[in-house]
Amino acid sequence: MRLKEIIDSCGHLKVIEQRCIKNDFIDLVFNNEELSEWQRILSSFLGAPRKPKGQQPSRSDLDITSKTGGIRVNQTLFEREFEEGTVIAKFWPWQDGRYTTLRMALLLKGT
Repeated sequence: MRLKEIIDSCGHLKVIEQRCIKNDFIDLVFNNEELSEWQRILSSFLGAPRKPKGQQPSRSDLDITSKTGGIRVNQTLFEREFEEGTVIAKFWPWQDGRYTTLRMALLLKGT
């Protein structure tokens, strides 16, 4: 699974800021007005959130996200294993309530 495939399926959505777009890491910002559509698309690729917003992260949630900034109670975490590795995606809502950062990573097997 290439992260770009997921982002390409979001082409109709407005990205406020593209911070990083690589094969194994994506970091971008979008407007919360489109949050439900971003969630729908990510869920179609990765399944239901592993850790929904508002739920305390487990030790395993913290471990899998440690190389990408961790995970907090107010954040959402998606995860799915593929042949080449595990894809994780996180929604990081901004304090202003207007924007969310999407951070996705491909965690290759054996790394």
